[in-house]
Amino acid sequence: MTITVENLQPIIAIVAGVLILIAPRLLNYIVAIYLILAGLFGLGILR
Repeated sequence: MTITVENLQPIIAIVAGVLILIAPRLLNYIVAIYLILAGLFGLGILR
């Protein structure tokens, strides 16, 4: 199974959700990093 952006986003979302439940203070950082990465993948800068 090859890992593509379509497969990676749900995994990242699950990990982010678990981290937010464990340490709610990380919410701002997790959301910011996720949005930056999603934008970079969406623009095609990262593959």
